Amino acid sequence: MKSANRRVFMMQVALGGSALTAAAAASAQAMVSEKDAQAVSLGYAADTTKVDAKKFPKHAAAQKCSNCQLYTGAANSKSGPCSIFPGKQVAANGWCSAYVKKA
Repeated sequence: MKSANRRVFMMQVALGGSALTAAAAASAQAMVSEKDAQAVSLGYAADTTKVDAKKFPKHAAAQKCSNCQLYTGAANSKSGPCSIFPGKQVAANGWCSAYVKKA
């Protein structure tokens, strides 16, 4: 292989890797904002310890998105998808009134 061809090949590999990285970053899901209209209506909090106990008396500190039936994130991840908020991620330590304990 000529050295000029090798250089072209290496540049193509580098550009291809950069393009894949950019595509992966673009497809990453955004986090749900606590100020989002749906999040507000469900009482979503990114930190389960900051849920208003007066407004949600059935809330328990052990209830977290990570142990909810609707959460589909990987175990031990900081965030993950939730079927209540399609296209967005919720905090693993978050909570909302749609909480259903995992079986």
